[in-house]
Amino acid sequence: MSRPPTAGFGRVLALREFRMLWLAQLISVGGNQLTRVALALLVFDRSASAGLAALTYALTLLPELVGGPMLSWLADRFARRGLMVVCDLVRTGLVAVMAVPGTPLWLLCSLVVAVQLAQSPHLAARSALLPTIAPGEHYLPASAVVNLTAQLGQLAGFAAGGAAVAALGPSRALLLNAATFTVSAALTRLGLVRRPRPSGGAPAGGRWSVLTGGAGLVRADRRLRLLVAFGTVSGFYACKEGLATPYAHAMGQGPTGVGLLLAASPAGAVVGMFVLTRWVNPDRGLRLLGPLAVASCALLTFTVVSPNTAVTCVLWAASGVFSAFQVPANAEYSRSVPDSQRGKAFGLASAAVRMAQGVGISLAGLAADHAPASVVITVFGAVGAAVSAVLALRWSRMPGRAGEAVVEPVSAPHRPSPRPRASSKDLE
Repeated sequence: MSRPPTAGFGRVLALREFRMLWLAQLISVGGNQLTRVALALLVFDRSASAGLAALTYALTLLPELVGGPMLSWLADRFARRGLMVVCDLVRTGLVAVMAVPGTPLWLLCSLVVAVQLAQSPHLAARSALLPTIAPGEHYLPASAVVNLTAQLGQLAGFAAGGAAVAALGPSRALLLNAATFTVSAALTRLGLVRRPRPSGGAPAGGRWSVLTGGAGLVRADRRLRLLVAFGTVSGFYACKEGLATPYAHAMGQGPTGVGLLLAASPAGAVVGMFVLTRWVNPDRGLRLLGPLAVASCALLTFTVVSPNTAVTCVLWAASGVFSAFQVPANAEYSRSVPDSQRGKAFGLASAAVRMAQGVGISLAGLAADHAPASVVITVFGAVGAAVSAVLALRWSRMPGRAGEAVVEPVSAPHRPSPRPRASSKDLE
């Protein structure tokens, strides 16, 4: 059966609960970017070590690999609104301590890890709540708005983060970030309806079953395995982010060229998400998963023959446009996971995507020590296109119509459902 047309962005933002959830995300995303820039500058200023500054920045990204599968189950055990508020308040306190002048570097690094670990259950709870707050036809555009906010937040953060830290100083910038978490907690507490913890949220089988339940859930469902695999395709087209600097240098460009190259893909992704969500039917979007994934990688193969960085920016932006296939993939993943297991399913998939991106960027960086960056990017694009083609073939052979299940609000548990309820997950 065909699904109803997708609601527009305006109708989604008219939902009060979603609007509060989105505002909380918008504020905290901006604060997070400030923290990353402030920490790098603070550590470099104290240690005069570029390597330690880079390591500190990396520590803001890596804990999700551990926190995703190990802590996201909390979103299935406790009431999700309360969990999000607690995580925000914990991060407020941790970042405030980081802002204290003279904090030892070892303690700063430890606090960075703790802040990012606290983010994992928060993200899991937010994603698990999303199809409840924006059910049915509202879910796909709501998911797109969340993804667009993350992409635009990165762009704005990279553009304005340095200037803001220069004006405020690292310590004050960190205090500002602590304040953003407090505001996020207030918006969540006052703007979202109180709901009980998910039914069936207390898992059987002991603590180890809690930690590994997400892997078991995905492993047992071929559709979920394919959707997670589509998410990990980002590891191939993300390689260009790690090679933007050596590529720009080889093309005779400086920091401005690097900035334009780094901004090209997120800018294209914003356009792609908007177009795919606004004008493409959800069923057709699912049928296009394979072709779009192939195109997102295949376009990178032309990097080696690009005559200048302007052309490369266009290629990378186009790759970003096609990478918007992650939006319908996210939505289909959501429709295929029971409500009581949303949190750990999100944590597993998020960790898988981060791992793929980290491995892809790392391997590309190592390869660039032995070959030109343009060649490495081209090779990664070709391999990614081949892998995507295999996934596309397998996806086309999936039995049944994708996304037949309808997202039901958790607030109506008395309504019978012949199959597991839909759930939320953000693969980006």
